Amino acid sequence: MQNIPSVDLRDFLSDDPTRKQKFVNEIGSAFEDIGFVALKGHFLDDQLVDELYGEIRNFFTLPLETKRSYEIPGIGGQRGYVSFGTEHAKGRKEGDLKEFWHFGQYVSEGSKYADEYPENVEVAEFPRFNLVGKEAYQMLEKTGVYVLRALAIHLGLDEFYFDNYAKDGNSILRPIHYPPITSEPENAIRAAAHGDINLITLLMGAQGKGLQVQTHEGEWIDAIAEPDELVINVGDMLSRHTNNKLKSTIHQVVNPPRELWGTSRYSIPFFMHPVSDMPLNCLENCIDAENPKKFEDITAGAYLYERLVDLGLIKK
Repeated sequence: MQNIPSVDLRDFLSDDPTRKQKFVNEIGSAFEDIGFVALKGHFLDDQLVDELYGEIRNFFTLPLETKRSYEIPGIGGQRGYVSFGTEHAKGRKEGDLKEFWHFGQYVSEGSKYADEYPENVEVAEFPRFNLVGKEAYQMLEKTGVYVLRALAIHLGLDEFYFDNYAKDGNSILRPIHYPPITSEPENAIRAAAHGDINLITLLMGAQGKGLQVQTHEGEWIDAIAEPDELVINVGDMLSRHTNNKLKSTIHQVVNPPRELWGTSRYSIPFFMHPVSDMPLNCLENCIDAENPKKFEDITAGAYLYERLVDLGLIKK
């Protein structure tokens, strides 16, 4: 049973103002309540999804020595391969039981952000890997732009408020492999309880049990999407910018039952980040006597740096 609300982006994209407002109301209230939705009507087609999963399975079956040749020192894991157990949740010492890959932004020609981002890493063994990754990245980014437009309307902002912050933003597409569990993990799970750093996350691969969301009452519920749905959640940047009006919800990926330890799990989140100089200052229309300003002013870039240190991806 699906425990998070389901919305359809085609309502927002329709020429019917009533349907468009219906989507705005549904996603706005869901993000104020639990911070998660399952989204139909996105821009990924089945063929692209299938091909992307095929490419990432191929990559993660490569010998460890080959995969580690794509691990780039000195960039905080922002591009290429990140090996098993490297990342941990904020406040935890145990590394998560996962390995992953990072595709980053494909900046527009002449962008002032071109020199800010590391180059994407090319996988020599699979010529389609990077092409398919780029197409999926751009379709998820396109989907995210429309979600942010709906949220801008919900927040009483201009519909296109987030567009210039999202364009050439420091977004990351992260194919994750949770390998089979071969021995009793000591205090470690596939992804420990955490909030995402970014504006919003668009997740492929939440069709089976594993992803859990913590309600505001402290209860853990399964977040299970239909095959044609993405799971989308509020990240800490957007929560901070809206003075917690939109809720960034703690979530985790738990270990499977012992009888399924021998199986891999794959998921592909797209972490939608703004450009580094976006101010995350609390929006004035999200501050009032009942909801005083909760956060200090900070830019997206400074906040991201702080959080990458917390995760162990950048060593101070």
